[in-house]
Amino acid sequence: MRFVQGSLVQYGYKCEDCEVAIFPTTTRTELAWLRDRVHVAREVAKHSSGGLDSWMMEGLEFLSDHQGHSIVLVSRR
Repeated sequence: MRFVQGSLVQYGYKCEDCEVAIFPTTTRTELAWLRDRVHVAREVAKHSSGGLDSWMMEGLEFLSDHQGHSIVLVSRR
């Protein structure tokens, strides 16, 4: 999330094939990192006893549900 000239901007993922979007509470940079390194985050999740941040878990679930689809980063105000 980011505050831009009087309005809050949220970033998320959108599946262009299904027209479904989510907006986890995190930054655009972190969402891009997760999308580009989903295999690393999944491996960390397997070996993490404390679990991952909720935005990471939400993002991983979305990316898994839409694997093979066209996923883009989107924003909303």
